[in-house]
Amino acid sequence: MFELPPLPYDHAALEPVISRATMHLHHEKHHKKYVDTLNDLLAKAGATPKNLEEVVRDAFGDDKARKLFNSAAQAWNHTFFWTAMSTRRQTLDGALLQSVARDFGGLDALKAAFVKEGAGHFGSGWVWLAAEGDALKVLSTHDAEDLLVHQGLTPLLVCDVWEHAYYLDHKNDRKAFLEAWFEALPNWSFAQSQYAAARGEGKAWTHPGPVESAGGTAALDARSN
Repeated sequence: MFELPPLPYDHAALEPVISRATMHLHHEKHHKKYVDTLNDLLAKAGATPKNLEEVVRDAFGDDKARKLFNSAAQAWNHTFFWTAMSTRRQTLDGALLQSVARDFGGLDALKAAFVKEGAGHFGSGWVWLAAEGDALKVLSTHDAEDLLVHQGLTPLLVCDVWEHAYYLDHKNDRKAFLEAWFEALPNWSFAQSQYAAARGEGKAWTHPGPVESAGGTAALDARSN
């Protein structure tokens, strides 16, 4: 079974962009519900997957496994989202900064592209900064869809644009949320390591694996290389 990963920081650590109340609701209610549903579906199917990435990819595109895909992908997306944020404002430098300048014209231009993509996204979903090899791109996905099912793309950062991610703090102003988020919260050191992995230097982040259950499922340690 999969466990709800703990937040890597206190619930109030991302204020004022994301409030303590939002983080409690988002992590302990929304994220937990996806994990609980995922475990229920796997148990009913008698499935013992080695990792969450395998579940997401195998269930994608299968109408009969739509609920499993939604729960697995949303569990993965949220854990990546928490990891992709920092409690202190970070400075972007190194190879990723150089590539941002090459592909977008600078960090301000990247911010503008990221905010435009997320604010213009119709309905629920996620806005990503991704790498395709050395090249950078900004894109959004609908509902539970993530980049695990897009071959060749490595996620560097993501922001949740489902309404529950920002409505308590920013009401219906998604653009203001994205602008504040991009200014204060990106974990650029994490994005740097993901970018290195996209270029063949090390391994990309993976979700914590399943843990030993009463039924004897093999435990796998979380991997973050």
